[in-house]
This record gives sequence, structure tokens and C-alpha cells, in this order.
Amino acid sequence: MNEIIVRFAIKEDAKKLSILFKQVYIQTYAIEGVSDEFANFIIPKFSVERIEQTIIEYPENIIVASIKNNLVGVAELELNKKMPIGELIGPELNKLYILEWFCGQGIGSQLLNKVENVLIDRKNDSIWLWVLETNLRAIEFYERNGFVTIGNADFQMEQNNYHNKVMIKKLAPAHNRRLTS
Repeated sequence: MNEIIVRFAIKEDAKKLSILFKQVYIQTYAIEGVSDEFANFIIPKFSVERIEQTIIEYPENIIVASIKNNLVGVAELELNKKMPIGELIGPELNKLYILEWFCGQGIGSQLLNKVENVLIDRKNDSIWLWVLETNLRAIEFYERNGFVTIGNADFQMEQNNYHNKVMIKKLAPAHNRRLTS
């Protein structure tokens, strides 16, 4: 097995990230194919320019996993984000995307561990996310990693509405964890 490198994204990763984001997003959500609505959403959302800007403005918010210098997974944080249910404002695991060919190799766990370490270093005590309710593999992954479902919320595109589970995890203080980079 090839060595998996987990690191912060750099501006030069933006083009590859754009493709990775689109690939995983379409594979997860476009169960009826790529519609105009999807195209209208993902083209600006995952543009190279937008990703470059995010990396420049928030250099520790996008973490990538690579094998042989090729990106195979990514995690993205958004700090101070309001949860779609309740009143909590805190760090959101906005994305944890792994290319299908690389699922089951521990890449998601390594990315999540790095995200949690970054948040603990920043004195955060929890992380939340929302995940498509039909994405059972992702839900099971998050549950195995200590996330619990606290409710449901819908994500509205142009016409379509996507049902999601909202999950949260309390982060253990650094002295109670085995930290890895």
C-alpha cells in the first residue's frame, strides 16, 4: 500500500480539489443524473478561483490526503457556522470527501483525526456536520467515530430539497487523546 500523506491544502491544489469536489458531490447527490440545478450549484461552488481564495483566506481549513502526490481525499472546516437546527454556532465539518476508489483505506479516519487536532489546538470542544440521510456509509463512519445524530435538516437547492441528519461530536481535550498528525 502506498503512503497516505495528510497535510494542509496549498493554492496549487485548487485545480485538483475542484475536480475531486465535483466528482464526489455528483456521485453522492446526483442519483438521477446531472441536472441543470446541479450544474448551477457545483460550477461556482467548486470553482478553482473560489477554492484558491478559501485556501488563501483560511490556510488551515482545507486538509488534503494524497498518495504519490495525487489528491484522494479532502476535509474542509467552516468555523463559527450556525447549525441548521438549534442555536449552536461552532466549527462545521463542511466536507469529508474521499474518491470512491480510495474508500476503506483509512483515509477518512486520518483526515478526521487531523481536523479534530486542529480544532482542539484552537480550543474548540465540539464539531458538527450534516450528512445526506441516504448516505448510510458516511453515517456509519461518523457514528463509529463518535458523532451522534441530534436532528434533521433540509438542504434546499433550486427546486429540490435534500434531507440530512445533523450530527455532533464532543472533542476530548488534548491530554485525553492520542494525537497524531
